[in-house]
Amino acid sequence: MTDPSLSPAALRGAVDLSSLVRAAQSPAAGPGSHAAGRTGAGPGAGHGASAHSAPAATLPPGLVHDVDDASFGSIVELSRTVPVIVEFYAAGIEPALGPIIASYGGRLALATVDGNRSPQAARAFKVQQVPAVAGLVGAQPLQLFVGMPAENEVRAVLDQVLELAAQHGVTGVVDAAAETEPEQGEPTEPPLPPLHQAAFDAISAGDYATAAESYRTAIAQNPRDTDAVAGLAQVSLLLRLDGADASAIRSAAASAPDDVDAQLAVADLDVSGGHVDDAFARLLRVFPAASPDDRASIRARLLDYFEIVGADDPRTVAARRALTNLLY
Repeated sequence: MTDPSLSPAALRGAVDLSSLVRAAQSPAAGPGSHAAGRTGAGPGAGHGASAHSAPAATLPPGLVHDVDDASFGSIVELSRTVPVIVEFYAAGIEPALGPIIASYGGRLALATVDGNRSPQAARAFKVQQVPAVAGLVGAQPLQLFVGMPAENEVRAVLDQVLELAAQHGVTGVVDAAAETEPEQGEPTEPPLPPLHQAAFDAISAGDYATAAESYRTAIAQNPRDTDAVAGLAQVSLLLRLDGADASAIRSAAASAPDDVDAQLAVADLDVSGGHVDDAFARLLRVFPAASPDDRASIRARLLDYFEIVGADDPRTVAARRALTNLLY
């Protein structure tokens, strides 16, 4: 975790976000932001739903906004009223700060950004890997931390952000309760199935093993539960990466380009960082010369990635076609 060293001087000399503001104000830009919804796939779903959302009761729409390059300007403007925490994620790495932000009672807002799909925002904040967390106070960006430290460490940083914001007069409060009231006649979403809720709660607590077990139980009860299948694929990725040394993994893969285990490990890093094409290409390259057992491992891992990325994603479609050609 990096030391944010938050002070009044931290807001001086920040990067220029004017291009993101202009993008949001252009006629082609979409709405400023939209409420984070929820999906039954726990940490994410690759079936056309929002892959990183959570139960609406946990993440009030007034506090959590999923934005991209075009809509980021609205978050910059919001930061003039209330401090905004910006969480960068990618396929396989779910935003995790929603429940923590919600516990601050509207004194903080959260913007979640897919760094792979929003390169301009990622460059503005100098994001080189995910998860990465930054802040916006009075339209000025702050570098906070890379990775996801323990909750008490996260809260310590957020408390510093609030102190800094107060020194700059950014002390507004988001009225989340008013924004979460459904419009008359608007249908409310049903709660998550119990096993999916248990998995989501376990993921929020960093207990990936328990989350995986909940998804396995859901699949055993209903093999057609595609959300549970996608959730299991994603939480399995998180389990494999938990405590991993990225530098050591990449060094081992570079030293042994034909070692299947080494390539599987670095492919996990590729997917977690949003470099999906790299992961697919890496595993498809080693597949032809692999032993039957290693081929089975590669195929199983690719199928997991297809669930994470989404069956309809063009990258999945192309990789699935290539895998089929290699199999037959």
